[in-house]
Amino acid sequence: MTTPPSVPEPPVPAGDDDAVVPRHARARRTAGTRAAGLAVLAVATLGAASLVPLTAGDRTGAATAAPTSPTATTPTPTPTPTPTCAPAPLEQRAAATLVVGLPGVRSADDPLAQEVVALGVGGVFLSEPNVDDAEQVTALSAGLRAAAGRPLLVSTDEESGRVALMRDVVGEGPSPRRMAQRETPEEVRARAAVTGEALAEVGVDLDLAPVLDLDDGPAGGVIGDRSFSADPATAAAYGLAYAHGLADAGVTPTVKHFPGHGRSTVDSHRESSLVEAGVDELAATDLLPFQQAIDAGVPVVMLNHLQYAALDPDLPASLSPRAYALLRDMGFEGVAITDSVGMGAVNLRWDFPAAAVAAVGAGADAVLATDGRQAVRMRDALVEAVRTGALPEDRLSEAAARVTALAGGDPVAMSCLDVDLPAFGPGATAETGAPVMDAVPSVPTRTP
Repeated sequence: MTTPPSVPEPPVPAGDDDAVVPRHARARRTAGTRAAGLAVLAVATLGAASLVPLTAGDRTGAATAAPTSPTATTPTPTPTPTPTCAPAPLEQRAAATLVVGLPGVRSADDPLAQEVVALGVGGVFLSEPNVDDAEQVTALSAGLRAAAGRPLLVSTDEESGRVALMRDVVGEGPSPRRMAQRETPEEVRARAAVTGEALAEVGVDLDLAPVLDLDDGPAGGVIGDRSFSADPATAAAYGLAYAHGLADAGVTPTVKHFPGHGRSTVDSHRESSLVEAGVDELAATDLLPFQQAIDAGVPVVMLNHLQYAALDPDLPASLSPRAYALLRDMGFEGVAITDSVGMGAVNLRWDFPAAAVAAVGAGADAVLATDGRQAVRMRDALVEAVRTGALPEDRLSEAAARVTALAGGDPVAMSCLDVDLPAFGPGATAETGAPVMDAVPSVPTRTP
């Protein structure tokens, strides 16, 4: 996922590949936060109209909210009560929403690794250039966590098949399409558990897989054989089986690419495209596997960079307030993460800092960027956006709390928000019923 060089620019107002709570549970917040959250949703939705992409000829600035005039206040003899909870500094909360790659880094002593960890990012992303062998990756992940001195997500993208960034650690594996053709969901779960065990042994605790997109086109297509099936029930059964296998081994899965990438043949690493399907059509097809995954309590959902006529047709889903609203309306209460904002579908229109502000403002909790050299600029843009009023502070605090909780940290210490993430893993149940795998439709083994 190489990205074109970027030019610094101010952030724009708010609006890659790429254990958790029952659907109806709600985050417990400190006094006053629920009302503030409603205001955040309104601001994020209305702000979509002011999110203006940069053109090729103008990458030097972006619209910002006009400052409001100060209002005179009458002094009161009654002192303001001291808050019972003080959140972490704004800079720390902003950094906590970032999950960044480490180009060329193979040791935790590398200057870029030290810079990113010192910044306080929520997580790091390891890809093929970061991998020599299992021993080296183990030392790298352990060194990063030791330098951080706090819970830190260490992620990768291991789907099996052609997208397998830890192939040198976990070994070769069949494509998802091949799995669904030749194995049962139970066999896929067992296979994924073996993969998860190998990842956990080297310190990886978040996998940006499995794919829940629907596709039966050419195997080498943008999604192609990365998809388990074009049939929603089959894709859901096998995708959830893979997710549960990872969770069985202690690795958090991520379902992607919401709200479904299978309808597009465009590679969003290079450009975006418009999906014309309406919400009803999407709900009957592409969204079904995601709904089953949400009902089962998946912890993380990744949003893609396609544009949807039924949502915000001028914005990629990763920057679309309506896409995040749709995800939450489906009952999702976990961490929403963007696909990498260094991909062409975003980066050719919004620079890294602007994309980070737009994504968090729209509803993202974690912003993925495979180039950690952009982390400082992204952090600073988020801080400045809050200070100027372009990004509501409550929205940033909520995002930081969710990512912190996912990493195993204390969301209250971070944002004064007690966050419950969806419960997912061995023995977890969807609602209060039977184990979640029992709710996944059984799909018979097929032969090629």
